[in-house]
Amino acid sequence: MGRAFEFRKERKFKRWGHMARVFTKIGKEITIAVKQGGPDVTGNPRLRALLQTARSENMPKDNIERAIKRASDKDQSDYKEVNFEGYGPHGVAFLIEAATDNNNRTVANIRSYFTKSGGSLGTSGSTEYMFDHKCVFRMKSGKPMDIDELELELIDYGAEEVFEEVDEDDNRTIVIYGEYTAFNSIQKYIEDNGYELVSGEFTRIPNVELKDLPADQRTELDKLIERLEEDDDVQNVYHTMKPSDDEEE
Repeated sequence: MGRAFEFRKERKFKRWGHMARVFTKIGKEITIAVKQGGPDVTGNPRLRALLQTARSENMPKDNIERAIKRASDKDQSDYKEVNFEGYGPHGVAFLIEAATDNNNRTVANIRSYFTKSGGSLGTSGSTEYMFDHKCVFRMKSGKPMDIDELELELIDYGAEEVFEEVDEDDNRTIVIYGEYTAFNSIQKYIEDNGYELVSGEFTRIPNVELKDLPADQRTELDKLIERLEEDDDVQNVYHTMKPSDDEEE
């Protein structure tokens, strides 16, 4: 198994705390996708994938419709996607993805989180190179699959890593990681071959050695991560702290 398997993104979702946070995050992504590619799902593969993600998270239909409507509502401020980079305590690098309608507010908040933790907000490019930008899909098949054979076939579509996850209820999900630019081609393969698309999104995976910290230092970092993830403007938080044993399970 490769780097993606070791640094699985679903751990992060467990830290969102409650469903309202997940709905807010997906709602912003839907609004941005409609702004960029229009409301017609036929010609907007990013929107199609997000709607599947929303359904898999049991996001209410009303929330989805509001997110789509917001994209065409001239009275609403536009969300802008912006990245922030910095260092937390003990030299742990951070890359934060935000979607905001007030950049000054977001900058001030994120800077304060770093300052209070003993870290510092960095300049553009200071940490982004430490994270590879990837797409990740989750899908299901109605019949048993040969994962190795599937991976060989998907390589031609830009996939880099394919593996199967099994949850506590023995539900099986196939996970596909690929280059950021391979999003549309991998999604098309999934749809054209009759698989059930569960979710499709982008993620960042550290490409440097992760910092293995003792429990007391890890607690400091966890507090900073919690502050960042609780901010309404923050969509995703990535860092270079090695996952704890509990997170790796």
